[in-house]
Amino acid sequence: MLYQIYETQRSFMEPFADLAQATAKLYSNPLSPLGQLPMAPRVAAAYALLHRLGKDYEKPEFGIRTVTVGGVEVAIHERVEIDKPFCELRRFKRFSDDVATLETLKSQPAVLIVAPLSGHYATLLRDTVRTMLQDHKVYITDWKNARLVPLSEGEFHLDDYVNYVQEFIRHLQREYGNCHVMSVCQPTVPVLAAVSLMASRGEPTPLSMTMMGGPIDARRSPTAVNNLAMNKSYSWFENNVIYRVPSNFPGAGRRVYPGFLQYTGFVAMNPDRHATSYYDYFQDLIKGDDASAEAHRKFYDEYNAVLDMDAAYYLETIKTVFQDFKLVNGTWDVRAPDGTLERVRPQDIKTTALLTVEGELDDISGSGQTEAAHDLCTGIVRKEQHHLVVEGAGHYGIFSGRRWRERVYPHVKAFIAEHQPRAAAAPAPAAAAEPAPGEPAAAVAAPTTATAEAAPRKPPRRRTRSA
Repeated sequence: MLYQIYETQRSFMEPFADLAQATAKLYSNPLSPLGQLPMAPRVAAAYALLHRLGKDYEKPEFGIRTVTVGGVEVAIHERVEIDKPFCELRRFKRFSDDVATLETLKSQPAVLIVAPLSGHYATLLRDTVRTMLQDHKVYITDWKNARLVPLSEGEFHLDDYVNYVQEFIRHLQREYGNCHVMSVCQPTVPVLAAVSLMASRGEPTPLSMTMMGGPIDARRSPTAVNNLAMNKSYSWFENNVIYRVPSNFPGAGRRVYPGFLQYTGFVAMNPDRHATSYYDYFQDLIKGDDASAEAHRKFYDEYNAVLDMDAAYYLETIKTVFQDFKLVNGTWDVRAPDGTLERVRPQDIKTTALLTVEGELDDISGSGQTEAAHDLCTGIVRKEQHHLVVEGAGHYGIFSGRRWRERVYPHVKAFIAEHQPRAAAAPAPAAAAEPAPGEPAAAVAAPTTATAEAAPRKPPRRRTRSA
């Protein structure tokens, strides 16, 4: 019932928000008589603020049109490679007329970025994608809003998430011989499960895994988010945050964790910060500081856009990751598409290098939670395990903003390059650049794998602090 009430209220507010926007424009337009009044800037700012508080925030677009590769601007074409009921595998294909640049683009590593399904859209990683595109072929999981998925598509489970990731990895492996995987926040757990299952079956696994700010072991340095999930019972979540989608959406009747409830939780974590931000926006409009006002709009257009999550997936994540700790306890069984149950065994991963990244001030995934992946992946030799702590960085700082671009990305780029088969790492002289037609990709990757298996296991993993 709460969802219906919220939608009724939102529909009621929508015309008032539109009216507030129109009025703000009238009072801020110097050609308008209203814009000549003494209090016009303050009135325009008040109406603009009312519009921002009352408007409906739709899914943003990535909006990445060009990137610079080796000093040359290349065009970006965004397209959907695989369309699943609850997710799109989105590719950012790069184009250039410059022959040398084109050869560079062809030789760069392919990376699957697994975006979080935890309330916000994948566009939250826009800065991550834009930066990675300078040196990589980039794909990303673009999760769909569950309220737009018809009931006929069935439920979406945590097992389905794991199976989706495996399917996407195999797609990149078919395209390029192999790939690298990066997971940000929530997907570190299902990504580790997906790669573990592939390793247990004897399938080729990605060349590297980069895991950033995720709850591999939520018992370590628990945050407020962790404590809520751990201290409330499964039935509490089912009875208090799960509602059915109203009839005015394609997914009518689907049980979901609504986006508006998630947004309320996000804001409740730092209410003073958000109140201050909106007050500063009001002051910036009065002063005519367009640059600061636009920065506020860009951030909150992203932050306020939220999606619904299927109830089955959400509740299973709470139980598996934050209550039963099945991954770290070695008790997690995932149902494959054919219906069989398979035990998740991270220790079976042997030929995939591992980099974990944590922010010193992360208030979502506490210190040590992501690093715990190293204790599980005992089959990976120590020299192929790396851990980076970013000093002064919060949760978002490790994948977005200046700290991401200047401190984290150079490490990620070097790590991926180190584990990319040499023959495909750069536009090379002659035939060594790529495997010959018909030659198995494993033949190119074999030297890297052989070196890893022969390496001694005694040295500790490399730990780095980025100041």
